[in-house]
Amino acid sequence: MARVEEHGPLVLFVREGAGWPFYARPRLDATTTPSAADLTAVRARQRELGQPEAFEWVHERVPDLLPVARAAGLTVLEAPLMVLDPAALAAPGDFTDVPVRLLDAGAPGFARDVAVRRAVAAVGFSAAGTARGDAGPAQRDAAVTGLDAAALEEERARLADGSRLSVLAGTPEEGALASGIAMRVGDTAEVAGVATLPAARRRGLGAAVTAALARALRDAGTDLVFLSAGSEEIARVYVRVGFRRLGTACIAEPPAVL
Repeated sequence: MARVEEHGPLVLFVREGAGWPFYARPRLDATTTPSAADLTAVRARQRELGQPEAFEWVHERVPDLLPVARAAGLTVLEAPLMVLDPAALAAPGDFTDVPVRLLDAGAPGFARDVAVRRAVAAVGFSAAGTARGDAGPAQRDAAVTGLDAAALEEERARLADGSRLSVLAGTPEEGALASGIAMRVGDTAEVAGVATLPAARRRGLGAAVTAALARALRDAGTDLVFLSAGSEEIARVYVRVGFRRLGTACIAEPPAVL
């Protein structure tokens, strides 16, 4: 859950309770492009709240914000914004014979599944792209950490009410190799966090996870399913699943500190 704060031409979403940290974006009814001073003021508020200094917007709606954000010292990822074509949706089995399963909030091993899903994502996103690498099950197991009670209960509640879906793909011998989530509000949902252990890449797992999430969402009555790809290369994976490009999602953050 989140509350909304308005800061001139920007809107800041403030998380309430446990869950995913939110971002700021331009107001939908704004008549002017946010300035560097506007971005700086919201970043100060985000720091005050302990939130990430993050901004997201659709480039085609606010094209002049991209140079402003970069001039303000932010790094901007231009991510292909893609929407599902239901008629083109593939099945998970079209990409791999590795089993793919939805997490069950009522299963005895649910807490372990959530911890492993997060570990797969942490290892996968530490090596961006689709190239194979060395990090595999051993690194995943080392990255597994326990969840506090509030975070686990929030995860359980979201899965139980259908506002979130979680998926793991893996084998009994290797364990979980890929993961992903979807966040649903009414008849609209976003697929996010699709990650594969680098050692398990080029086996169709990312496409299978995405297809499983998209099919589950459609089966639940979701009309619009979208996602943001991390690169043009990754976007090609989603095209095979049944997504098509709609625009460009801009994600702005301060440069990483090395």
